[in-house]
Amino acid sequence: MSQILGVNCLFTIYINCFMRIPSLLFSLLLAGNMLAQKAPVNAATTPTKPQLVVGIVIDQMRWDYLTRYYPLFQSNGGFKRLMGDGFSCENTQIPYTPTVTACGHTCIYTGSVPSLHGIVGNNWWENRSNKGMYCSEDKSVKGVGGKTEEDGQMSPKNMLTTTIGDELRLSNQFASKVVGIAIKDRGAILPAGHSANAAYWYEGKSGNFISSTYYMNELPAWAQSFNQRKLPDSLYQIGWKTVLPAETYLSYATADEKVYESKPFGKDANGFPYDMSKYIGKDFSKISTTPMGNTLTAEMAKAAIIGEKLGKGNVTDFIAISFSSPDYIGHSFGPNSWENADDYVRLDQELGKLLQFLDVQIGKNAYTVFLSADHAVAHVPGFMKENKLPGGLLEDAGMMKEMNLQIKQKFGVENAIASIMNEQVYLSRKRMDTAKADMVEIKIFVVNFLMKNENITHAFATDDILLTPLPQKFREMMANGFFPARSGDVQYITKSGYFSGSGTGTTHGSPFLYDTHIPLLWYGWGIKKGKTNRETHMTDIAPTLAALLHIQAPSGSVGQVIEEVLK
Repeated sequence: MSQILGVNCLFTIYINCFMRIPSLLFSLLLAGNMLAQKAPVNAATTPTKPQLVVGIVIDQMRWDYLTRYYPLFQSNGGFKRLMGDGFSCENTQIPYTPTVTACGHTCIYTGSVPSLHGIVGNNWWENRSNKGMYCSEDKSVKGVGGKTEEDGQMSPKNMLTTTIGDELRLSNQFASKVVGIAIKDRGAILPAGHSANAAYWYEGKSGNFISSTYYMNELPAWAQSFNQRKLPDSLYQIGWKTVLPAETYLSYATADEKVYESKPFGKDANGFPYDMSKYIGKDFSKISTTPMGNTLTAEMAKAAIIGEKLGKGNVTDFIAISFSSPDYIGHSFGPNSWENADDYVRLDQELGKLLQFLDVQIGKNAYTVFLSADHAVAHVPGFMKENKLPGGLLEDAGMMKEMNLQIKQKFGVENAIASIMNEQVYLSRKRMDTAKADMVEIKIFVVNFLMKNENITHAFATDDILLTPLPQKFREMMANGFFPARSGDVQYITKSGYFSGSGTGTTHGSPFLYDTHIPLLWYGWGIKKGKTNRETHMTDIAPTLAALLHIQAPSGSVGQVIEEVLK
């Protein structure tokens, strides 16, 4: 009986299924037609726009570091991954002077130049108010998370145009989140833009990442938790030793100890290894001049991505990360030092870990990265002389004092020169007006005075930039860096390889190629593999991102879209 019931049940199921075949076939056909109209199968893992854009700016990186240190980079490091799987613009140039940090970060993210966005240096003289100004200074706000409220009085208000982050937020009624992270305040604030959700920078007094009331009244819980980890002390405990065998560095650098290198860790700290444990709980600023500053920055960036849930919404978010430590290290030791080589080997490792973090946190095909630099750097003059190459120091000690003395004697104007910055001489408008002095005559005097210096090749009134007998490229660079209310009255150019400074370390800021040729790597969503040797510019980055994201380019943008980069 049970067998008969079983057969009847099976028969009933069979009949029911048979009767449903037409409807099942119709459903399958309809589903197949719908699938045919949808995106390919892999669309499930590839979004229609990047969930997160990651801007990485290396503070002080020459383009040739990519090739020079290439054998030292790891296969799973950041540089080889970006170069091998992304797109490299091999001939990216800075189209203005002075080539310094504040200008570089601003130009990358605005696509503009100082003559339009107004950031003409890290510091400048305000001709209207007759006082010095720091690029991100803002006394109307207060610091948040630092030692005192006076610490961290910073904002982007001195920047006069929008950034790519501003335009991204404007494109979707401020739904996108934009955050800036750096050790230097200007490396976090200026890239993040005016409408950023937040910018965080490192305070050497406290060992904390701080912000200002421009963005918030108190640090978010995740940032407070990050600071409470006291990472600087943990990193100090490790110290700075070479990551590679000592003999390896001899193929990439001079001897470990050179008299023309600075001593940021004290006069007795002559070379590797550097004992940083003596700074635990005492001096948190020293970490900036070690690769551990890069580690600290990367960890803060990861904490921000998690804490702010960047890349987790329905719109594209943006994080601007600036690695400031290469600049501190480069200034102190120069491009041909063990310290510089070791820093870039370790930075490669940090970048590799950061990309692996993004793979997991955001998704391997879900984010876009660009990597560039705010400026490059000159070789140390002592190194140049040692190898019979042109280079040296501009002996400018007392130059301003002597000019003021002679101007007083000749024209009767007391302290006519207010400042000398960014290879420009600023005349005091207030004192000139009071004395009813002839500005033209005094400018001519200053030009003639400067031209008597054997290490200055050109000097001219900034009114005459475009009429000065120089290669067109140099004239345009000077003009692009000129903003009347914040620039000087007379410009001068030193010999190649020369700059104002002490007998140790090096700097940047000139229009020469060693300061202007920077890397530009692209990787991730929407980016082709390949490279170009066509001349591109720092100012092309923002408009290229705008094209990638299908949004408006920043308001002062003068760059061009790098078509080769985009899929």
